Amino acid sequence: MQPEQASGRPHGVVLGIDFGTSNSAAALVGEDGQLCVIPLDGQRAAMPTALFFSHETHTTLFGTQAMQAYLSGTEGRLLRSIKSLLGSKLMEEQTLVNGQLLSFFEIVVLFFKELKSRCEAHVGHPIHSAMLGRPVHFVDDDAERDALAQATLGRAALAAGFTHIDFQLEPIAAAFDFEQRVTTDTTVLVVDIGGGTSDFTVIRLQPDRRQDADRAQDILATTGVHLGGTDFDRLLDLSHVMPLLGHKHIGPGGRPVPNSAFFDLSTWHLIHHAYSRKNMHFARELWTSYTDRTLHTRLLQVLEGHHGHRILASVEAAKIACSVAFESAPVDLIFLDTANAPAQCPVVTPHSMGEALAQSLDQVVQCALQCVQASGLAGVDVVYLTGGSSALQPLMDALQAALPGAALVPGDRFGGVAAGLAYAGFVTHRSQPSKTQETATSAI
Repeated sequence: MQPEQASGRPHGVVLGIDFGTSNSAAALVGEDGQLCVIPLDGQRAAMPTALFFSHETHTTLFGTQAMQAYLSGTEGRLLRSIKSLLGSKLMEEQTLVNGQLLSFFEIVVLFFKELKSRCEAHVGHPIHSAMLGRPVHFVDDDAERDALAQATLGRAALAAGFTHIDFQLEPIAAAFDFEQRVTTDTTVLVVDIGGGTSDFTVIRLQPDRRQDADRAQDILATTGVHLGGTDFDRLLDLSHVMPLLGHKHIGPGGRPVPNSAFFDLSTWHLIHHAYSRKNMHFARELWTSYTDRTLHTRLLQVLEGHHGHRILASVEAAKIACSVAFESAPVDLIFLDTANAPAQCPVVTPHSMGEALAQSLDQVVQCALQCVQASGLAGVDVVYLTGGSSALQPLMDALQAALPGAALVPGDRFGGVAAGLAYAGFVTHRSQPSKTQETATSAI
């Protein structure tokens, strides 16, 4: 599947932007054909998709600085996983930050403006054109909301100052990046496990076709499911931490404690809902649902201290540590240490992680196999892994078992999609005739 091109030729270079649920990255290919990966976050290419509105300095921080400010205890508001709101009515909902009401769409625009500014500062000149990545499905089984999500993403890029945009599917972009290193014709299943979605493409990679703008005949199948790293964080938080606050706790009436607060606290883009006046009142009145009041005390401590992001960040860190080293990793909850509710640090083990994620990982693997089946091929030569959560050992084991004849090749987990978008933008730019009228619209 190729993007439908906007009419008119883009100005200068085309910036490939991977606007991710958890992390974002950007790259471009210069007129000399050389890839330039933009260091968005200090010396790091990938920048956490996070904003922090400081109540102390009335400034807005982005990326790692945003996370550090929040985790250091600076008074303010942290927002993460804003991509997850694309395609939903929540995108136009307003929220109060630093005394100002902003819609979540305006907050996405703020992030895009900062990303664009950092890229332009690095290359030393303005950038007007962008190739935006998008998942196979922003929203599962809802074409209308999916189209709305892409349109909203495009509007945000335009509002941030880009004048010409195109779109490409993220797993196809990852394939174009991998193709730069392929020396022979290869059939590849691209497995792109991002923060919010898992996307798959079966594609023929051919080194002698790298400069071709039309690759439609090489793309054999695409599939996707709305499951990713933030869902894995949520499941681990619910299984390892939230029971310490009362999740699945059986109260005096023999019924479990209502779980809405636990689900909000475990979902990156919904954490702020847990702190609303209505939900705080509801949580305080839950004490009658608890047999063990210590658990209720701990829940209130988390809510009143606005510790949801801190806990989920600790869960995410434990997940990463357990995935990389395949060893047990504790979830740091030491900041909850009080006389009434002493801190407990649950441990994420390879076994417990596998159990908590088993059902979701099976869905991911089944979607990958559906992609291979839809391609009409009996198998593929290579399974190419990209995306932040592609390093999960249980996932790699399951994929290798499902496709034993394919070689598993780990790619650039955080930069591969952005690089592929840059290559796609470069080829598209070269293939388009120059016109005086610039247009800023595009669709898959």
